[in-house]
Amino acid sequence: MAKIFFTPQLRRFLDVVDVDSNASTLRAALDDAFVVNPRLRAYLLDDQGHLRANVVAFIDGRRSDDRVAMADPLRPESRVFVMQALSGG
Repeated sequence: MAKIFFTPQLRRFLDVVDVDSNASTLRAALDDAFVVNPRLRAYLLDDQGHLRANVVAFIDGRRSDDRVAMADPLRPESRVFVMQALSGG
């Protein structure tokens, strides 16, 4: 079962837990996470359902570049790390 981890930055704003998913794509795994925490969707996706510009996902150590379809394949042992870019001075 793939596991999705969220940056501690997101945990400052939401009660976000790591999610186990049987999904075969990044999109489906994120949808599983949104079932657990519906508010998470607005932090990660824009109004068209694409990953926001300040969000990045790493799947098994490789950055996902598919911000629209999020069709990156997941394996049962995949580890997905979802991060929000930080800004400020």
